[in-house]
Order: sequence, then C-alpha cells, then structure tokens
Amino acid sequence: MSRTPLSRLPNFDPRRVPELGRDHHLPAVPPDQLAAQALRNRFLSPPVWRPEVVLERRFSDREPAHAAVLVPLIQRTAGEGGPTVLLTQRTSHLSTHSGQVAFPGGKVDRDDASEEAAALREAHEEVGLDPDRVEIIGRLPTYVTGTAFIVTPVVALVQPQLQLEPNPEEVAEVFEVPLSFLMDPANHRRHAFEWDGERREWFAMPYAKEGVERYIWGATAGMIRNLYRFLSA
Repeated sequence: MSRTPLSRLPNFDPRRVPELGRDHHLPAVPPDQLAAQALRNRFLSPPVWRPEVVLERRFSDREPAHAAVLVPLIQRTAGEGGPTVLLTQRTSHLSTHSGQVAFPGGKVDRDDASEEAAALREAHEEVGLDPDRVEIIGRLPTYVTGTAFIVTPVVALVQPQLQLEPNPEEVAEVFEVPLSFLMDPANHRRHAFEWDGERREWFAMPYAKEGVERYIWGATAGMIRNLYRFLSA
C-alpha cells in the first residue's frame, strides 16, 4: 500500500487517525436514481436540502482564490458495474494538496467565461478529457477548503470509451470509483484530529480494488458527501 504523504502537517497521516464512526443508519441512494436521466431530473428540479460540509477550518495564510472542479460521472452500463466517478491522484510535488485524491480542476482564470468553463478547461489540461464528451448538469454548493480555495463543484455526465492523457506534471494517476459505492454512507468514515489547538474533522471514503487503496478524504470527500445529501434528499 502506498504511503505517499497526504498532508503537509507534521506527524499527521489521515490514514492513521482512528475512525469515529459511519452512518450505517442512512440509506444508500437507489441505483435507479443514479441513472443519467434521473440525475438530469434531480438537478433540473432540485429538492429542499442542506449541504453537510461547506467550510473547513483554515490552516493557510494564503490569499483566497476561486476554483472550480469537475465532478465527472461516467455513464457506464450495468454490465460494466454502473456509473463511476472519475478521480485523480495528484503528484507529490504540487504546492497544495499534493499526493491527494481530487476531482479534475483548479483556479478560475480571468479568461474563463464561468466556473463551468474553468472546470472543463482544467479537466482537459489535467487528464485530456474532451469537452465534447461532457454534459454539464448542474452545480453543488461552494466548498471552502482549509487552504483558502473557494471551490465550485460542477457536476457532469461523461460518455464512456474515454481516451485520456493525464498531465504528468499534475496527475500521477487517473481512476474510477463506482458511484454506488460513494453514494452509500456506510462507506463514509468520520475522523477528527487535534493539531496546534484546533480540531479538524473530515470524511474519508477509502476504496480498494485489486489490492490498491485509493484514500479519498478531505475536500473531495466533503463534496462527495454533499452530492450524497443532494441525491438522497
């Protein structure tokens, strides 16, 4: 199992922090609600709901910056295991969130017409995702990270049979996780850690396949948790 550092905080590895619990009492989102048309309908006529995680405790003195990420839901068939979420493993030398699992995305540039445009541009630059294979269906609430990024998650349906070209400067790996796994709160682990007089809390959703664990945590897990709350409302 990889032990690439997942945090720049000294003596802190989120994988070693004890689990506080999981929400086994909450229902998983039914498979029929994860189908493409059901997802389109949910964003067209959203329910009354409240996001669970929108603001992390700040632990950086950098200036706030607006960012956008693409939440790519690949429309795989039932025979392929159903829809998946496309995620990246960031390279270990990046200045922020190095080595972590993340959605494709980054800062919103002045030339970007919108957060959606920024998310599409970043996804193309990072993993070679062709915008023509992407159908944007909506947004999730803004998420503010502890590193002062004000992130807009842009949710999109993505056609399968992808030909991706990850940028090796930014992306170590690209992989998929079943949407059904992430939309089951029994897989959402709660954690907390005391550091420098501050208590930091987060979700983690480790996913293992063929002996390889993908440790999804922090901001990415928080946005996934909000997607769960939205789809299950």
